Amino acid sequence: MKEDLLIVDAYNMIGNWPELNKLKLSGRLEEARDRLLFVLSQYKKYRDLNMIVVFDAMYVPGNAKSFRQYDMEIIWTSKDQTADSYIEALARQKQSRFVQVTVATSDQAEQWTVFSAGALRIPARELLADVKRAEREVNQEAKVIADQGQIFRRSPFTANQLLSLEKLRDELSHRGHK
Repeated sequence: MKEDLLIVDAYNMIGNWPELNKLKLSGRLEEARDRLLFVLSQYKKYRDLNMIVVFDAMYVPGNAKSFRQYDMEIIWTSKDQTADSYIEALARQKQSRFVQVTVATSDQAEQWTVFSAGALRIPARELLADVKRAEREVNQEAKVIADQGQIFRRSPFTANQLLSLEKLRDELSHRGHK
């Protein structure tokens, strides 16, 4: 089975996800970046995939760097390299018969370039919809687990007592049908 690798064009997500774009437009770009990384980390855990998030130096000039945060690889390109060109090269490098690369971006030129390298593509809004779907699934599973736990916690009886009561019910039920 192929390993799934999602490469995210970070500023493209920030510009296309309404909540993050609102933060960016109000001068809170750092908060938008932090929120994006947190949301993606939750999504990564639930979907069980590897993820690389790429920021370009457009908004934060400096040396290129790479580090791990939230169990994801975070990459900042150098000031002379766009996230698009970095992602395109990375997708070509990582795509193999063992790794299925998907690139999250709404940039159509970038989508076609990575597609021609064998990678899949997912637009920003579609990724956001899947993130929200994953959040709903997690919440639903958590509710089911919590509800199951409450059933057992509310019971004043031990497991042996419940078993005895079940046997008694069955005996009484069996007697009533004779």
